[in-house]
Amino acid sequence: MKICVFTGSRADYGPLIPVLRRLDLDPEIDLRILASGGHLMREQGNTVEVIEKDGFRVADRVEMVLAGDSPVSVAKSMGLAILGYADALARMEPDVLCVLGDRYEALSAVLAALPRNTMVVHFGGGQLTLGSADDRIRHAISRIAHLHFVFAEEDRKQLIRMGVAEDCVHDAGRMNVEHGITENLIDRRDLEDRLGRKLRSPSFAVTLHPVTGKPEETGEALDALLAVLAQYEHGTIVFTAPNVDHGSGDISVAISQFVAEHPSFTTYVPSLGQRGYLGLVRHCDVVVGNSSSGLLEAPLLGTPTVNIGSRQDGRAKADSVFDCAATPAGVQRAIDAALSCDVDRGHHENAVPTNENIDEAVVEVIKRRSRENLRDARRSDSKWR
Repeated sequence: MKICVFTGSRADYGPLIPVLRRLDLDPEIDLRILASGGHLMREQGNTVEVIEKDGFRVADRVEMVLAGDSPVSVAKSMGLAILGYADALARMEPDVLCVLGDRYEALSAVLAALPRNTMVVHFGGGQLTLGSADDRIRHAISRIAHLHFVFAEEDRKQLIRMGVAEDCVHDAGRMNVEHGITENLIDRRDLEDRLGRKLRSPSFAVTLHPVTGKPEETGEALDALLAVLAQYEHGTIVFTAPNVDHGSGDISVAISQFVAEHPSFTTYVPSLGQRGYLGLVRHCDVVVGNSSSGLLEAPLLGTPTVNIGSRQDGRAKADSVFDCAATPAGVQRAIDAALSCDVDRGHHENAVPTNENIDEAVVEVIKRRSRENLRDARRSDSKWR
């Protein structure tokens, strides 16, 4: 059985690592990894090299991100992606295509597989992020997919409300966060060596992505964030790169300029890899921005989060997540609250609900349902609401 796993960025690769390892070890499966998007971009850290260092063979690579990040450029990138993925899938001839999440790269891969009648497996459907266009992309992928693995009970209910048959929705536990948390994280000294500086308090891990659902908010959040962070010259600020959505170029330019103007306490790294990034989240004082990692991994690692603006609206949030408006006053109040927050820094050692066999269970379901010719599965009659 040929199974193609698509990955377009560091964000979807990390959670898939346990399943990739299980697929790679299964003698019945011929694993083919299709890498694309940010993995192949220097600005994103050429993270395809991380995949290979983890011991996986990348079967095919498709460059599809055009220069520029305007809506027209993104739309053209999607078209280019479908062309490239169609050729890649024709070469691989997979029985199954697996994708995770809500990126336009993943949607393009699913659309390329649609005419081939390839069975599509979607991880992470049913979630809500009302402030982002990713919300609609995620639901679009779910409507095309044949088999679903969800990370929460509410996500399962949402998919069923959308019309997905109950027996096509399976629990993947906390696969989306458990891998990084249960792996050995990089220690503080090694992290500081990689960053080339000590983590002086207060230390901040900062990731700001474009707000595709409200484009005007991106600039507001960026201006407010940098205005507040400029005051923390006695601390340490580590920026990581935004994703490749419309507006990411402006964010990267502004952050690069900010770091150039404040070299004594700031660092900009495109990517630290999964282990390095989660080590940063673990060892810093506050996670700041609008990335999902501030809502998912940071609370489990015992690090408070300042969540700016509306990008993550709709997601469940821990008590250690401080929402704020995209204004200097709002960001400042949230940072003050986060720095004074009494969070158990050992929380992750005792409170992460792990399931060592979830990857095995996921692979067995995929194999079984593929044999049952799931492509002909009947959807339920319930309306999408």
